[in-house]
Amino acid sequence: MKMRIFLNMAAVLLVMVFYNADASGGSFTDNGDGTVTDKDTGLMWQKEDDNTKRIWSDAITYSDNLTLAGHTDWRLPSKKELISILDYGTYNPSINKTYFPNTDSSTYWSSTIYADDTSYAWSVHFYGGGVYGYSKSGDGYVRCVRGGMRR
Repeated sequence: MKMRIFLNMAAVLLVMVFYNADASGGSFTDNGDGTVTDKDTGLMWQKEDDNTKRIWSDAITYSDNLTLAGHTDWRLPSKKELISILDYGTYNPSINKTYFPNTDSSTYWSSTIYADDTSYAWSVHFYGGGVYGYSKSGDGYVRCVRGGMRR
């Protein structure tokens, strides 16, 4: 268990350094159409989730079928992508509330499968920014993304 916690923290720090994430959680533009663009990564995010908890497979289906702002190529973000919008300068939720209002201080799914146990996927808990392996049969929220991450 201690090793798992250490690895989770190491992964968060590595992503923050690798992608130059700062305490503000990104440089965002509200596109005025229900989406937010992160100028640091080039990713376009769903501004507000639909406040519905889903198991992991349903989260994938929801993301793949979302049509928002004229785009149909939405998907569930990877663990690295989801971590990139965390704001460690705040908590409850640990995200920029101006650009991502009504974010639940709870678990959000990533598309990244947990390597040690494929019945788990990585999730980000937006109360304080924890990153955890979470059973795919558990309930989590979904914040969809589109585009590819720039380095």
